[in-house]
Amino acid sequence: MSPDFHTKDLSSGSFLITGGAGFIGGHIAEYLLKNNAGKVRVLDNMVNGFTKTLDVLKQYPAFEFIEGDIRNIDTCKAACKDIQYVSHQAALGSVPRSIKEPLYFNEVNIGGTVNMMMAAVENKVSQFVYASSSSVYGDEPTLPKQEDRVGKCLSPYAATKKTDELYAQVIADVYGLKIMGFRYFNIFGPRQDPDGPYAAVIPLFVKGIMQKTPVYINGDGEQTRDFTFVENAVQVNVKGMLTQNEEAFNKVYNVAVGENYSVNYLYLKCQQALNSNFEATYREPRAGDIRNSLADISLVKNNLGYQPTKKFEDGLMETISYFKSIYSATT
Repeated sequence: MSPDFHTKDLSSGSFLITGGAGFIGGHIAEYLLKNNAGKVRVLDNMVNGFTKTLDVLKQYPAFEFIEGDIRNIDTCKAACKDIQYVSHQAALGSVPRSIKEPLYFNEVNIGGTVNMMMAAVENKVSQFVYASSSSVYGDEPTLPKQEDRVGKCLSPYAATKKTDELYAQVIADVYGLKIMGFRYFNIFGPRQDPDGPYAAVIPLFVKGIMQKTPVYINGDGEQTRDFTFVENAVQVNVKGMLTQNEEAFNKVYNVAVGENYSVNYLYLKCQQALNSNFEATYREPRAGDIRNSLADISLVKNNLGYQPTKKFEDGLMETISYFKSIYSATT
């Protein structure tokens, strides 16, 4: 059972989660529903969403679902109608995929996000939070990463997220929308997609080790990441939507734990948890990837009272346990 990330009674609150059938959005929607939110509406086109996530959410009477695309402004306006709080998670992820499909990423991540922001303005949404990414730091080498110090973008994906931040600042200034963005650092957890060419690393590792299918590590595996359990992303979205701290708005925040580990160490931990000596295969480094990542989370702690509730290894054990049950059931 996750801890409470709010003190306010949610029963009169109306929430919209875009991308709410996906990984992070689904966890945010589930938290709100479990905590008796008055209305939790999900907008998702089901390209990256899962019916299994909707099945979890459908159990709650306060749940509403709109199947639609954020690239359609009328859909965005309809989704924002009678909504107080928006958590905008709908996006295309994956650096390698963005390099192959930059136009698609531009349409969804920039065009769709501006649609959502303007639909929120038109419908007088009280507070709007959105997903950005640690990829905006690009080639800025200094660790830990601080929000006001970014480098040159290294991929179309990073460029879309950086552009979202620019639009958010302008829309806040020009139209008065209370808005903030979250630069996620390698979010992981149960229900993350283990399949397809752009699957996330942790479910890929667990699946490969369990099924003894090839597991690949890009480069030498000594690149580091601030792996962040999904419960922490839920916390910051809930606090961001509900905060009454005026100083918190019109900013972007790192969402992480403030600790980093190598990919090799991550793989070792997966092997140990699964009691396996199945080896990974090393291959060429991936285009657009940064070498090391570590977040300074002092700003989000100060402005939103964020505190990571689950560190890397505890979150990893919970995640591995989830995928073990999935793959044990299918073998």
